[in-house]
Amino acid sequence: MTVSHILGYPRIGAQRELKKATEAYWKGDQDHEALENVGRDLRARHWAAQRQAGLDWVSVGDFAFYDQVLNVSALLGAVPERFAAQQELAAGDVSLDTTFRMARGRAPSGTPAAACEMTKYFDTNYHYLVPELHEHQRFQLASTRLFDEVDEAHQAGHSVKVTLTGPLTWLWLGKEKGQTFDRLSLLEEVVEVYGEVLNRLAVQGVEWVQLDEPALVQDLPLVWQQAYERAYHRLQTAPLKLMVATYFGSLGDNLSLATRLPVAGLHVDAMRAADELTHVIDRLGPHQVLSVGLVDGRNIWRADLAALRERFMPVKVRLGNRLWLAPSCSLLHVPVDLELESDLDNQLKSWLAFARQKLDEVVSLSRLLDNRATAEDEARLDAVTRALDERRDSERTCRKTVRARLAAIQLADSARSSAYTQRALAQRRKLDLPLFPTTTIGSFPQTQDIRAARRAFKAKTLEREAYEARMREEIAYSVARQEALGLDIPVHGEAERNDMVEYFGEQLEGFAFTRFGWVQSYGSRCVKPPVIYGDVSRPAPMTVRWSEYAQTLTDKPMKGMLTGPVTILQWSFVRDDQPRETTCRQIALALRDEVVDLERAGISIIQIDEPALREGLPLRQGQWQAYLNWAVECFKLSASGVRDETQIHTHMCYSEFNDIIGAIVALDADVITIETSRSDMELLAAFQDFAYPNEIGPGVYDIHTPNIPEVAWMVQLMEKALEKIPTERLWVNPDCGLKTRHWEEVEPALANMVEAAKVLRKRYA
Repeated sequence: MTVSHILGYPRIGAQRELKKATEAYWKGDQDHEALENVGRDLRARHWAAQRQAGLDWVSVGDFAFYDQVLNVSALLGAVPERFAAQQELAAGDVSLDTTFRMARGRAPSGTPAAACEMTKYFDTNYHYLVPELHEHQRFQLASTRLFDEVDEAHQAGHSVKVTLTGPLTWLWLGKEKGQTFDRLSLLEEVVEVYGEVLNRLAVQGVEWVQLDEPALVQDLPLVWQQAYERAYHRLQTAPLKLMVATYFGSLGDNLSLATRLPVAGLHVDAMRAADELTHVIDRLGPHQVLSVGLVDGRNIWRADLAALRERFMPVKVRLGNRLWLAPSCSLLHVPVDLELESDLDNQLKSWLAFARQKLDEVVSLSRLLDNRATAEDEARLDAVTRALDERRDSERTCRKTVRARLAAIQLADSARSSAYTQRALAQRRKLDLPLFPTTTIGSFPQTQDIRAARRAFKAKTLEREAYEARMREEIAYSVARQEALGLDIPVHGEAERNDMVEYFGEQLEGFAFTRFGWVQSYGSRCVKPPVIYGDVSRPAPMTVRWSEYAQTLTDKPMKGMLTGPVTILQWSFVRDDQPRETTCRQIALALRDEVVDLERAGISIIQIDEPALREGLPLRQGQWQAYLNWAVECFKLSASGVRDETQIHTHMCYSEFNDIIGAIVALDADVITIETSRSDMELLAAFQDFAYPNEIGPGVYDIHTPNIPEVAWMVQLMEKALEKIPTERLWVNPDCGLKTRHWEEVEPALANMVEAAKVLRKRYA
């Protein structure tokens, strides 16, 4: 019989219950036990959904109050000393508050400290907490949370498969701190603790443990490949069965390594590595299970059950009962339940599947392959076939005018008329900015009043005219406070925007929106990606009137704010019936029209955010250049319709830039702002080594923590930046937008930032 399972389930809850409970705990509105009760309730519901769908195993260990990589750091006792958790480590029980301090700098208990670095998880928009690694670091079993959750699931009568980030991937995702050393030197002790974990799980009656090793789909140095063999030969002594799970790409030159590992099962991503499946089967051991990820865990389009049954029937014949079926990766990356979407039209809804529906798809496919399909499975097969036929033939997906414009693009459309050196002179004459100009990344606090007004407007209990009047009041308030603080380049604050991608998608053709299509970005931060189902165009200006109004409130140059084409693409659920780069070019043309209209309206600084540029980078280096070519072209296509004196900014955050610095230079933005505060300006080394020619604003404080940065600390960071970037090309700014913060945190932080700029001007005038 074909076994059905999943690699993980969304933990936020269909109504974002986890977000609301966690934030209430942080604010002191509910206690620790109430938060734990919400976690227990969500886990129980998610396990029940998996069992109700008919999965053979429920996944335990995929739940986290903040991040699954952080969970493993706590499990291994990898808690930096500054979080003062020595007593907890000695007792073998790292507290939830300690993990919150690691993630965000503070928690309801304990002394605040600098938060751990956060960055993107492989090529997703999910952010993980980077493990901090030190030479001769010691590890120990330091948390019981995983074992407690296994007991919960067993008590509820579930058949449990534990899922856990694998030891090599955990180390791969970490960063060395202090003196230079090889983090692989820590492997033996890490594996020893993993062995303790596995033995304890075996005592609890766990039969299968899934160890996630997505690092295997990347280009691994030889020493790391050898380390895999060494580590898993040690772990094979555990008295249970191990499944190594790979996803997000193909195994490539790690294929033989992965199939040689002494484990009972291997999971591969058949969505992103379809051509590799036969080679995997050829090399698989005669008793090994192969879990095939044939339902897309990264997107929301319905699986073509008929095509998948035909494609995988030969695989079933070859493997028999050694075939397991699953989504391609954890369902963490898709919304929870499509059934809640009462506002979507029936046609579009029939094309989609969220996490709960993907459980049914996996189970139906397993039964269809086994020739044991139920009437419900056959009905589902018929329904999806009709829906996909309708989607292929729908006029909603294809617009002739958009395609004709795309075909007419010329090479010159993707280049500014003059080089940066000439543009910079024109911009300095026009803008007349001081040394170390200060600005923000764009958004200001989305207060409860703003959110309440937006909810009322969407619920049609607040008329458009009244809603827009409220937003103008908020913009005026934001601009006035920036004027009082002395910021050189104000922004309008984005009060009218719900999300940096959703806001634009709502005004573009080819996009659709959900009410409850939330996915976790990091911690309690959830986003609701738009659905790009058809060709994209801009029927009318999107931001011009708001920026134009804000400019009337100040004599300083107002910065217009847009989200870039690559980020809109990356942070949406993108149609899968044409190449991604085609969709991205369509978005770029729509944004180009907006940029030109902003300039016509008198906006002389325009920021086109591309925080997802690196996120879209393929995991294999051999595929990078093809992606970077079209990604850079799309940004330039959106930005290149303006005159020399119009200054184009871009913003990127939480990415390593060293390996794509050439592409960042090729963007040819006049000013780039980046996140550097958590990395202590380390990221600027890439810009120095490459002799980055344009202007740069290294973020001087971390907006993801409520801590207020001190003037001296920011001055110190900027002086580190001055070691790498010339004075006349440095800007002073936070590392990201401020929408998630409160004014009582923002104002003193920005006041200190402006004061730091004044100190720097005196020192370096």
